[in-house]
Amino acid sequence: MNYPIEPAGRPIPTDPDALLYPAEAAYLRGQAEGTLRNERVKGGGCPFIQIGRSIRYRRSDVVDWIADQRFTSTSEAGGRI
Repeated sequence: MNYPIEPAGRPIPTDPDALLYPAEAAYLRGQAEGTLRNERVKGGGCPFIQIGRSIRYRRSDVVDWIADQRFTSTSEAGGRI
């Protein structure tokens, strides 16, 4: 099966415990990698793992974070939009 070339030059791992590069996590979220960088500084984004100077995101944390962003109205989102 041919997979599209994704941000890290490999198919994004599907194992829930896989550690994703920031570019892969941003790709799954449909956002720019800079958005994740800003969230790491300000807080409020996906949990991340720091190994030395490297940042990684557990795939299950990214998927859970996306699920937590589900709302049925802008008032329910409470200014998060």
